Amino acid sequence: MLTVNDLSIQFGPTVLFSRVDLQFTAGNCYGIIGANGAGKSTFIKILSGELEPTGGSVVLDPKRRMSVLRQNQSLYDDYTVLDAVIMGNPRLYECGKEKDAIYEKPDFNDDDGLRAAELEEEFAELGGWEAESDAARILQGLGVDVPLHRNLMRDTDPRIKVKVLLAQALFGHPDVILLDEPTNNLDLASVVWLEDFLMDYEGTVLVVSHDRYFLNNVCTHIVDIDYGKIKMYVGNYDFWYESSQLIQKLIKDQNKKAEQKIQELQTFIARFSANKSKSRQATSRRKLLDKITVEELPASGRRYPWVGFKANREPGKDRLFVTGVSKTVDGVKLLNNVSFIVGKDDKIALVGKNELAVTMLYKILMGEEEPDSGSVKWGASIEPSYFPKDHNSYFDSCDYDLIDWMRQFSEDKRESYLRTFLGRMLFSGDDVYKSVRVLSGGEKVRCMLSRMMLSGANFLLLDQPTNHLDLESIAALNNGLEAFRYNIIFSCHDHQLTQTVANRIIEITGDGVTDRRCTYDEYMHISDLENSVRG
Repeated sequence: MLTVNDLSIQFGPTVLFSRVDLQFTAGNCYGIIGANGAGKSTFIKILSGELEPTGGSVVLDPKRRMSVLRQNQSLYDDYTVLDAVIMGNPRLYECGKEKDAIYEKPDFNDDDGLRAAELEEEFAELGGWEAESDAARILQGLGVDVPLHRNLMRDTDPRIKVKVLLAQALFGHPDVILLDEPTNNLDLASVVWLEDFLMDYEGTVLVVSHDRYFLNNVCTHIVDIDYGKIKMYVGNYDFWYESSQLIQKLIKDQNKKAEQKIQELQTFIARFSANKSKSRQATSRRKLLDKITVEELPASGRRYPWVGFKANREPGKDRLFVTGVSKTVDGVKLLNNVSFIVGKDDKIALVGKNELAVTMLYKILMGEEEPDSGSVKWGASIEPSYFPKDHNSYFDSCDYDLIDWMRQFSEDKRESYLRTFLGRMLFSGDDVYKSVRVLSGGEKVRCMLSRMMLSGANFLLLDQPTNHLDLESIAALNNGLEAFRYNIIFSCHDHQLTQTVANRIIEITGDGVTDRRCTYDEYMHISDLENSVRG
């Protein structure tokens, strides 16, 4: 359906990828992965026609329609939410508007009647009579309530606009859908709905995402941008990752017999092929995995940072007591009588529909904001370290290069030590002399995590630490938080990290908190049951 022939792209002397030959077919979802800067978004732009490649071509069957998740939220400010979604099928939208304009003419004539009849036929073939109901169904699935559907986009909250543009990309049964980070800023219910939509979708989907759980649920193939090449592999992200790690291990161990290697890999393939899932795409994936050969498994040259937190002192029995905390900002009550006690083994995920409320709670815990009422009491032996959601102030207000910025947080001031530490966080060579003001979003996050590691804290607080991180860095952070022996309070959009790290879920609600000692998946299951009972 969509074919890439001998594709290459370069900017000046830098070649992102070259000699790429791929074919994307209906009924499959392709997850596009690669380190930051590898060219994932560039590849999507080339496929959509927004960017011309340096060489090669992209061919889409002219009878097929492609839909793209747009990033410009102001592009549709003059249209209603519902119209913005229907504009996902441009011909349908134009046909409907032209038809309506003809009927509104005061001097309607025979030629107008003939044209209107042609448009009526085309409108019906395009699904025009169901367009508004279909658009409304997608919007509601993504959590955009019906009263908002007739609002102008310019009057719509930016968090809702994100969902509207996603609904636009999904609308009208396109043959090919291109999605660049579709789960960014989506709430849990919307992500689950999107997963179900894509798993049942019969067309071709290409998606860039840093959400491993999402990629595992929806993808039949992984498209890996690495070594300046783009290669396609059968299976979801976990299959790609585990097979890549296994291949790397076996490559390093040259003493193993070839037959032993092949047997180990075939056993690995069989284990993944046996996985069960409700999705149609997963069934298709299992059939493909049954046919895979050892030679088709990936070997990645990607580097992973090292994330590990070591406390300077053992915490005592008392950890954290939060009692009756309430906070109102600009007339909006963000926190209402929030109370909880952190025990010895607690690793707590903070969740809630209002992320401003979650962030405010962190600020109150760290003394950056005062509650209107209530109290926060830390144990005498607790040394907390905090990763704020907005951390730009740590970088924008100073003229340090990276190594001097890191030196201010380290007891060991030696350049050799700091270079070694930064090297483990993937800053090497002259990178350590870059001004911190010009660091990318992902580089700043790695710096903030380094600051936390150097602190020797015995209690970690992290507000959305996975924002801006690539898959490799998220995996490293996941491992580091799992291995940390003491308390953590965190919030993030990465399902897998939350599931594997948290043993307690605290949901911030309008009435206070809902506190459950369980995993994230168990919390979601309980929430689904409660919602179905209420429904």
